[in-house]
Amino acid sequence: RFGAAVARRPGAVALASTVLLAALAVGLSSARLGLSQTQQFRVRAPSVVALQALRAHFAAGASDPAVVIAQEGHARQVLDSVRTSPGVASARIITRSRGLVQISASLTAEPDTPASFTAIRTLRRNLARLTGARAAVGGVVATDLDVGDAARHDLAVIVPVILAVVLVVLLVLLRCVLAPVLLTLTVVGTYVAAMGAGTLISRGVLGYPGLDNQVPLLAFLFLVALGVDYNIFLITRTREETVLRHSTGAGVLHGLAATGGVITSAGVLLASVFAALAVIPVIVLTEIGIIVGVGVLLDTLVVRTATVPALANLLGERFWWPAHPAAAAHRAARGKDQRGGHGATRDGVSGRGETDDGAADDGES
Repeated sequence: RFGAAVARRPGAVALASTVLLAALAVGLSSARLGLSQTQQFRVRAPSVVALQALRAHFAAGASDPAVVIAQEGHARQVLDSVRTSPGVASARIITRSRGLVQISASLTAEPDTPASFTAIRTLRRNLARLTGARAAVGGVVATDLDVGDAARHDLAVIVPVILAVVLVVLLVLLRCVLAPVLLTLTVVGTYVAAMGAGTLISRGVLGYPGLDNQVPLLAFLFLVALGVDYNIFLITRTREETVLRHSTGAGVLHGLAATGGVITSAGVLLASVFAALAVIPVIVLTEIGIIVGVGVLLDTLVVRTATVPALANLLGERFWWPAHPAAAAHRAARGKDQRGGHGATRDGVSGRGETDDGAADDGES
């Protein structure tokens, strides 16, 4: 019944579902990446209490000082540069070994905050100017900064690679061009909308300060894998029905009817499983559960049920461009009928054949 309703007004359904996804994606405008050490938990963890007490009496970054390793012959020069670097509260040499010197630098900012990351970047730039010192900056804050930078770099590199692989698989499977491109775009749309909705829920409703650095990439991997899986399940059945019934519209209707119950059930169940992550008091897991859960529901109830069928109905045979499975199947069936009945049925009307069960078939679904 839903498929028939979509078929009656495919343009309106495609527009409405696209507007819904775009509206949810607007939530990304308020997204903020990165959580400090005191922002990792939904509960008041003992470690957070201890960190806050330490910050009240000492430098905010004293719990996780930056560690600088340099050549021992440049120890004094490096130490002076560290002490005068913006964002450093104090610094001292803690050990010398095998021609190297280790300096501990307490930061003025709380660990894993934008201010602490800025202090690490500034410190690295200042030390890079010291010729021969070969100074390197490490420590917990520096490590977390590098992890965040790596996560953003990976997102920019891995996302296009995964989408390219998905597109190639769909091209080979469906043996056409337009449908795989549209299906890949729906996967991207679902991900962006889920990220926007997850940001709105996390920041606007639950009051979380931002998204963890790992969330965008992990959510993308989950949602793309699931979205493409549902795409393949629906569209391969739709193509089979299109060939069988000589009509894209009929193929979409029967493909949706055959797979809709399975896809919807699987999607609702999977969303419930990911929602269970919300009971864990770690914010990163809660955010992944929210975003993937919302994304799966959008993919199941909106994109796979409304958007894709609406696009297929709207484009008709062009959906499979440059292939024409319905027309090819129709020509093959007419050729078979003409070879078997010499171009006429029992009533002598040219161009009509006889189906296997004895019912007249004029090639239309």
